[in-house]
Amino acid sequence: MHYLDLATIALYLIAITWFGAHFRKSQRSLKDYFLGGRNAPWWAIALSIVSAETSTLTVIGTPALSFSGNFRFLQVVLGYLLARIVISTLFLPQYFRGEMFTAYELMRRRFGERIRRLTAATFLVLRALAEGVRVFALSIVIAIVLGTGEIVSILVIVCLTLFYTFEGGMTAVIWTDAVQMFLYVGGAILSFWVILQQIPGGWAHVAALAGEAHKFQMFDFRFAWTPEFFSRSYSFWAGLIGGCFLTTASHGTEQLLVQRLLAAKTEQQSRAALLSSWVVIFFQFALFLFIGLLLYVHYSDARLPAPQPADSIYPKFVWNSLPAGAAGLVIAAILAAGMSNLSAALNALASTTVMDFYKPLVTLRNQRRNPRQSSDAHFLGIARWATVVWGVILFLVGLVARRVGSVLEAGLTIASILYGSLLGVFLLGLLTKRVQQNAAMIAMIAGLALMIYIRFETSIAFTWYVVIGTVATFSTGYVLSLFLREPRK
Repeated sequence: MHYLDLATIALYLIAITWFGAHFRKSQRSLKDYFLGGRNAPWWAIALSIVSAETSTLTVIGTPALSFSGNFRFLQVVLGYLLARIVISTLFLPQYFRGEMFTAYELMRRRFGERIRRLTAATFLVLRALAEGVRVFALSIVIAIVLGTGEIVSILVIVCLTLFYTFEGGMTAVIWTDAVQMFLYVGGAILSFWVILQQIPGGWAHVAALAGEAHKFQMFDFRFAWTPEFFSRSYSFWAGLIGGCFLTTASHGTEQLLVQRLLAAKTEQQSRAALLSSWVVIFFQFALFLFIGLLLYVHYSDARLPAPQPADSIYPKFVWNSLPAGAAGLVIAAILAAGMSNLSAALNALASTTVMDFYKPLVTLRNQRRNPRQSSDAHFLGIARWATVVWGVILFLVGLVARRVGSVLEAGLTIASILYGSLLGVFLLGLLTKRVQQNAAMIAMIAGLALMIYIRFETSIAFTWYVVIGTVATFSTGYVLSLFLREPRK
């Protein structure tokens, strides 16, 4: 039994839950609960962006990619930088015109209430499905550690994260994210060093064996207008273009990340947080790919079969092979990544539910008849319970997600199907004036229908999904506006 490791993990879970719940006393309004009162420094928001962008999918899924493949996934990360420049230039100035709580208030301002609800509903479905896969990925780790079934594992982690998110709101999310980011990056560095020490011949042997297997290959510049080209997930063009569109959608239109940008004191601080977060993102993806490389060499030297599922290779090695204490610390770090992402999702789902659906409806109906139901205290109470409801939903989705394959690619694929239509309609609002609500809504639905067809009826790689969905939505909306001739808002 790993008594020291279990004690380390238990201590971490108790400490982070207490730390997050400690912020309850500062939650007096919706601005506090959903935007952290806009008091967090830019560097803390940057770390929170990294934590929200990272999850257990990254921590356990990325080593599995280099274990079975090479470093080509980093081509996608290059697109992440290009996307941050686009968001800083095009999206942030719009988000800081007036006080916004969600990304979809921008759609109401530009088009109208109906498309605000459509885009917000799209986010709720997207995040519930994608986060369910992430919750399942987290349960893989807990099941390895405790030997429990996946259902019990999912329940434990959802309940603990739900508690401090319910209590501390966005302030708890940002500061626990910052703490947990240091923990899981530090745990990855520790595990890299420990694994390397266990390989006879050290780095020289790793480099020789990995070089023979072409593990260091990062770029694939092949280009051709063929089905085979678009079926490759990790080419330079799919990475740069697809990664750019993917991150522009996730960081520019999805409440999970936009909420952090809105929590900054000023537009300049929001931009600084967004751009600086890429440096950490690139470093951590490279680090986890190198860990997968070391595991490949270790398994090759020992002539061991790869464990199944493939995503369990890193946590299994950590738990079974690292020294006592170190294993517990690294497992706690993996849990930290998952909990930080889950807490962010819970708060983002609750904010969208309250601010884009519940509050507009209640304010409209009860402002004259019952002003107390339109008070900030009333909505703050609803926000807390919306967090609980979404915790239950994510637990249920996590149970269903046990049937997916690679958790990293499954999570990205689910998001990419919906991101295209979401980004397309945002670009219609930001880059055009003639397109109005009806044309935008029809275009968004058409783009989503196209992506569902592409996912199930073609072999096109998921890295192209957001590009295709965005172009289809934008072009359809613009063409429709020529025929519908709606009056400009």
